[in-house]
Amino acid sequence: MAQDVSLEIADPVALLRLNRPEKLNAFTYPMLAEIRAAVDAAAADPRVVGIVITGNGRGFCAGLDAETLAATTRRGSAAREPAPARDSDELPGLFSYLLRVPKPVIAAVNGVAAGGGFVLAAMCDLRFASTAASFTSIFTKRGLVAEHGITWTVPRLIGTGRALDLFWTSRKIDAAEAARIGFVERVVEPGELVAQASQYVAELAATVSPAALADTKRMVYAHIGQSYADALPDADAAAWRAVDRADAREGARSLVEKRAPKFERLGAKPR
Repeated sequence: MAQDVSLEIADPVALLRLNRPEKLNAFTYPMLAEIRAAVDAAAADPRVVGIVITGNGRGFCAGLDAETLAATTRRGSAAREPAPARDSDELPGLFSYLLRVPKPVIAAVNGVAAGGGFVLAAMCDLRFASTAASFTSIFTKRGLVAEHGITWTVPRLIGTGRALDLFWTSRKIDAAEAARIGFVERVVEPGELVAQASQYVAELAATVSPAALADTKRMVYAHIGQSYADALPDADAAAWRAVDRADAREGARSLVEKRAPKFERLGAKPR
Protein backbone atom coordinates (compact mmCIF):
# COMPACT_ATOMS: atom_id res chain seq x y z
CA MET A 1 0.00 0.00 0.00
CA ALA A 2 1.44 3.42 -0.91
CA GLN A 3 2.10 6.02 1.77
CA ASP A 4 -0.99 8.17 1.03
CA VAL A 5 -3.30 5.46 2.38
CA SER A 6 -2.77 2.87 5.10
CA LEU A 7 -4.86 -0.21 5.82
CA GLU A 8 -4.69 -1.99 9.17
CA ILE A 9 -6.75 -5.12 9.79
CA ALA A 10 -7.31 -6.19 13.37
CA ASP A 11 -10.17 -8.71 13.38
CA PRO A 12 -12.99 -7.67 13.03
CA VAL A 13 -12.06 -4.10 11.98
CA ALA A 14 -10.36 -2.78 8.86
CA LEU A 15 -9.01 0.69 9.63
CA LEU A 16 -8.29 2.77 6.53
CA ARG A 17 -6.37 5.98 7.16
CA LEU A 18 -5.94 8.81 4.69
CA ASN A 19 -2.32 9.82 5.09
CA ARG A 20 -1.49 13.23 3.62
CA PRO A 21 -1.75 15.17 6.88
CA GLU A 22 0.30 18.11 5.60
CA LYS A 23 -2.39 18.60 2.92
CA LEU A 24 -5.35 17.85 5.21
CA ASN A 25 -5.52 14.49 3.39
CA ALA A 26 -6.57 16.12 0.11
CA PHE A 27 -7.05 13.63 -2.71
CA THR A 28 -4.87 13.02 -5.71
CA TYR A 29 -6.02 10.66 -8.43
CA PRO A 30 -3.49 7.96 -7.45
CA MET A 31 -4.71 8.28 -3.85
CA LEU A 32 -8.30 7.71 -4.94
CA ALA A 33 -7.19 4.47 -6.61
CA GLU A 34 -5.39 3.44 -3.42
CA ILE A 35 -8.56 4.00 -1.38
CA ARG A 36 -10.56 1.82 -3.78
CA ALA A 37 -7.92 -0.92 -3.60
CA ALA A 38 -7.89 -0.81 0.20
CA VAL A 39 -11.68 -0.98 0.43
CA ASP A 40 -11.78 -3.90 -2.03
CA ALA A 41 -9.13 -5.74 0.01
CA ALA A 42 -11.07 -5.22 3.23
CA ALA A 43 -14.35 -6.28 1.63
CA ALA A 44 -12.73 -9.54 0.45
CA ASP A 45 -11.06 -10.34 3.78
CA PRO A 46 -13.13 -12.68 6.00
CA ARG A 47 -11.49 -11.24 9.11
CA VAL A 48 -13.24 -7.94 8.41
CA VAL A 49 -16.79 -7.33 9.58
CA GLY A 50 -16.71 -3.56 9.14
CA ILE A 51 -14.52 -0.82 7.67
CA VAL A 52 -13.61 2.41 9.47
CA ILE A 53 -12.26 5.31 7.39
CA THR A 54 -10.46 8.21 9.08
CA GLY A 55 -7.74 10.77 8.44
CA ASN A 56 -4.29 11.25 9.89
CA GLY A 57 -3.51 14.64 11.39
CA ARG A 58 -6.03 17.41 11.98
CA GLY A 59 -8.12 16.90 8.83
CA PHE A 60 -10.42 14.15 7.63
CA CYS A 61 -10.16 15.22 3.99
CA ALA A 62 -10.06 18.66 2.39
CA GLY A 63 -11.30 17.34 -0.96
CA LEU A 64 -9.39 17.31 -4.21
CA ASP A 65 -5.84 18.61 -3.96
CA ALA A 66 -5.69 22.25 -5.12
CA GLU A 67 -3.19 21.54 -7.89
CA THR A 68 -5.20 18.54 -9.08
CA LEU A 69 -8.39 20.62 -9.06
CA ALA A 70 -6.72 23.39 -11.07
CA ALA A 71 -5.47 20.88 -13.65
CA THR A 72 -8.92 19.30 -13.88
CA THR A 73 -10.67 22.62 -14.45
CA ARG A 74 -8.14 23.58 -17.11
CA ARG A 75 -8.93 20.40 -19.03
CA GLY A 76 -12.66 20.71 -18.44
CA SER A 77 -14.92 17.81 -19.37
CA ALA A 78 -12.10 16.29 -21.42
CA ALA A 79 -10.79 15.06 -18.05
CA ARG A 80 -13.91 12.94 -17.58
CA GLU A 81 -13.28 9.21 -17.49
CA PRO A 82 -15.17 7.08 -20.03
CA ALA A 83 -18.65 6.15 -18.89
CA PRO A 84 -19.07 2.57 -17.66
CA ALA A 85 -20.02 0.05 -20.32
CA ARG A 86 -23.75 -0.36 -20.83
CA ASP A 87 -23.68 -3.87 -19.34
CA SER A 88 -21.57 -2.79 -16.35
CA ASP A 89 -23.11 -2.18 -12.94
CA GLU A 90 -20.33 0.29 -12.02
CA LEU A 91 -21.77 3.61 -10.84
CA PRO A 92 -20.31 7.01 -11.76
CA GLY A 93 -18.99 9.34 -9.08
CA LEU A 94 -16.41 9.21 -6.31
CA PHE A 95 -17.08 6.59 -3.64
CA SER A 96 -20.41 5.41 -5.07
CA TYR A 97 -18.91 1.92 -4.84
CA LEU A 98 -19.12 2.16 -1.04
CA LEU A 99 -22.90 1.78 -1.30
CA ARG A 100 -22.34 -1.72 -2.70
CA VAL A 101 -19.65 -2.89 -0.28
CA PRO A 102 -21.36 -5.80 1.55
CA LYS A 103 -19.99 -4.67 4.92
CA PRO A 104 -20.67 -1.64 7.11
CA VAL A 105 -18.48 1.36 6.24
CA ILE A 106 -18.10 3.99 8.95
CA ALA A 107 -16.57 7.43 8.45
CA ALA A 108 -14.66 8.46 11.59
CA VAL A 109 -14.46 12.17 10.82
CA ASN A 110 -11.62 13.63 12.83
CA GLY A 111 -11.43 17.12 11.30
CA VAL A 112 -12.57 19.10 8.30
CA ALA A 113 -14.50 17.17 5.63
CA ALA A 114 -14.76 19.45 2.60
CA GLY A 115 -15.67 18.86 -1.04
CA GLY A 116 -14.61 15.32 -1.89
CA GLY A 117 -14.11 14.68 1.83
CA PHE A 118 -17.75 15.64 2.38
CA VAL A 119 -18.67 13.23 -0.42
CA LEU A 120 -16.66 10.44 1.21
CA ALA A 121 -18.42 10.96 4.54
CA ALA A 122 -21.83 11.11 2.84
CA MET A 123 -21.25 7.85 0.96
CA CYS A 124 -20.31 5.92 4.09
CA ASP A 125 -23.08 4.05 5.90
CA LEU A 126 -22.58 5.79 9.25
CA ARG A 127 -20.70 8.89 10.34
CA PHE A 128 -18.99 9.20 13.71
CA ALA A 129 -17.60 12.72 14.23
CA SER A 130 -15.09 14.08 16.67
CA THR A 131 -15.98 17.33 18.41
CA ALA A 132 -13.22 18.85 16.25
CA ALA A 133 -14.92 17.80 12.99
CA SER A 134 -16.54 20.18 10.51
CA PHE A 135 -18.33 19.71 7.21
CA THR A 136 -18.74 21.79 4.06
CA SER A 137 -19.79 20.78 0.57
CA ILE A 138 -17.76 23.77 -0.80
CA PHE A 139 -18.66 23.05 -4.45
CA THR A 140 -20.66 26.23 -5.20
CA LYS A 141 -17.80 28.36 -3.86
CA ARG A 142 -15.62 26.79 -6.55
CA GLY A 143 -18.17 27.40 -9.29
CA LEU A 144 -19.21 23.73 -9.26
CA VAL A 145 -22.40 21.84 -8.40
CA ALA A 146 -22.90 19.36 -5.59
CA GLU A 147 -21.09 16.42 -7.13
CA HIS A 148 -20.72 12.65 -7.09
CA GLY A 149 -24.19 11.64 -5.99
CA ILE A 150 -24.54 13.71 -2.80
CA THR A 151 -27.72 15.21 -4.26
CA TRP A 152 -29.13 11.67 -3.83
CA THR A 153 -27.65 10.74 -0.45
CA VAL A 154 -27.71 13.91 1.60
CA PRO A 155 -31.40 14.89 1.17
CA ARG A 156 -32.30 11.38 2.31
CA LEU A 157 -30.20 11.85 5.43
CA ILE A 158 -31.24 15.36 6.46
CA GLY A 159 -34.21 16.41 4.28
CA THR A 160 -34.52 18.50 1.14
CA GLY A 161 -34.44 21.99 2.65
CA ARG A 162 -31.43 21.35 4.85
CA ALA A 163 -29.58 19.70 1.98
CA LEU A 164 -30.27 22.63 -0.35
CA ASP A 165 -29.10 25.04 2.35
CA LEU A 166 -25.77 23.21 2.72
CA PHE A 167 -25.32 22.85 -1.05
CA TRP A 168 -26.31 26.42 -1.98
CA THR A 169 -24.36 28.24 0.73
CA SER A 170 -21.45 25.81 1.06
CA ARG A 171 -21.35 26.97 4.67
CA LYS A 172 -19.32 25.07 7.21
CA ILE A 173 -21.14 23.28 10.02
CA ASP A 174 -19.59 21.82 13.14
CA ALA A 175 -20.10 18.34 14.55
CA ALA A 176 -22.87 19.44 16.90
CA GLU A 177 -24.97 20.92 14.09
CA ALA A 178 -24.23 17.92 11.86
CA ALA A 179 -25.63 15.68 14.59
CA ARG A 180 -28.64 17.93 15.18
CA ILE A 181 -29.70 17.82 11.53
CA GLY A 182 -29.03 14.07 11.24
CA PHE A 183 -25.90 14.02 9.09
CA VAL A 184 -23.81 12.26 11.74
CA GLU A 185 -24.92 9.49 14.06
CA ARG A 186 -22.48 10.01 16.93
CA VAL A 187 -20.25 12.81 18.27
CA VAL A 188 -17.33 11.85 20.52
CA GLU A 189 -14.17 13.38 21.93
CA PRO A 190 -11.22 13.35 19.50
CA GLY A 191 -9.21 10.80 21.46
CA GLU A 192 -12.13 8.34 21.46
CA LEU A 193 -13.17 8.60 17.82
CA VAL A 194 -11.44 5.65 16.19
CA ALA A 195 -11.88 3.50 19.29
CA GLN A 196 -15.64 4.08 19.37
CA ALA A 197 -16.06 3.42 15.66
CA SER A 198 -14.00 0.24 16.00
CA GLN A 199 -15.96 -0.82 19.07
CA TYR A 200 -19.18 -0.45 17.10
CA VAL A 201 -17.84 -2.89 14.51
CA ALA A 202 -16.64 -5.25 17.26
CA GLU A 203 -20.12 -5.31 18.80
CA LEU A 204 -21.64 -6.15 15.43
CA ALA A 205 -19.10 -8.95 14.97
CA ALA A 206 -19.97 -10.42 18.36
CA THR A 207 -23.73 -10.40 17.98
CA VAL A 208 -25.04 -10.26 14.41
CA SER A 209 -24.81 -12.13 11.12
CA PRO A 210 -22.51 -10.53 8.52
CA ALA A 211 -24.71 -11.94 5.77
CA ALA A 212 -27.75 -10.32 7.38
CA LEU A 213 -25.84 -7.02 7.58
CA ALA A 214 -25.04 -7.23 3.87
CA ASP A 215 -28.61 -8.04 2.86
CA THR A 216 -30.01 -5.26 5.03
CA LYS A 217 -27.59 -2.69 3.59
CA ARG A 218 -28.45 -3.69 0.03
CA MET A 219 -32.18 -3.47 0.67
CA VAL A 220 -32.04 -0.12 2.45
CA TYR A 221 -30.24 1.56 -0.44
CA ALA A 222 -32.24 -0.23 -3.14
CA HIS A 223 -35.62 0.41 -1.54
CA ILE A 224 -35.05 4.15 -1.09
CA GLY A 225 -35.83 4.65 -4.76
CA GLN A 226 -38.65 2.11 -5.06
CA SER A 227 -42.35 2.06 -4.39
CA TYR A 228 -43.55 -0.20 -1.59
CA ALA A 229 -45.06 -2.48 -4.26
CA ASP A 230 -41.58 -3.08 -5.63
CA ALA A 231 -39.70 -3.08 -2.32
CA LEU A 232 -41.85 -5.48 -0.32
CA PRO A 233 -41.54 -8.50 -2.65
CA ASP A 234 -37.75 -8.05 -2.62
CA ALA A 235 -37.77 -7.81 1.17
CA ASP A 236 -39.93 -10.93 1.44
CA ALA A 237 -37.67 -12.93 -0.90
CA ALA A 238 -34.58 -11.82 1.05
CA ALA A 239 -36.20 -12.85 4.32
CA TRP A 240 -36.90 -16.37 3.07
CA ARG A 241 -33.38 -16.69 1.65
CA ALA A 242 -32.09 -15.78 5.10
CA VAL A 243 -34.25 -18.48 6.70
CA ASP A 244 -32.52 -21.06 4.50
CA ARG A 245 -29.01 -20.00 5.55
CA ALA A 246 -26.91 -21.69 8.20
CA ASP A 247 -26.84 -18.39 10.09
CA ALA A 248 -30.56 -18.67 10.82
CA ARG A 249 -30.11 -22.13 12.32
CA GLU A 250 -27.12 -20.91 14.34
CA GLY A 251 -29.10 -17.93 15.58
CA ALA A 252 -31.90 -20.17 16.78
CA ARG A 253 -29.49 -22.63 18.44
CA SER A 254 -27.63 -19.86 20.24
CA LEU A 255 -30.92 -18.56 21.62
CA VAL A 256 -31.93 -21.98 22.91
CA GLU A 257 -28.46 -22.68 24.31
CA LYS A 258 -28.17 -19.19 25.83
CA ARG A 259 -24.81 -18.39 24.22
CA ALA A 260 -23.35 -15.93 21.77
CA PRO A 261 -23.89 -16.90 18.12
CA LYS A 262 -21.01 -17.88 15.85
CA PHE A 263 -21.83 -16.65 12.38
CA GLU A 264 -19.92 -17.17 9.13
CA ARG A 265 -17.85 -14.21 7.96
CA LEU A 266 -18.05 -12.75 4.46
CA GLY A 267 -15.06 -12.80 2.12
CA ALA A 268 -12.75 -15.14 0.29
CA LYS A 269 -11.68 -18.05 2.45
CA PRO A 270 -7.93 -18.74 2.40
CA ARG A 271 -6.80 -21.83 0.56
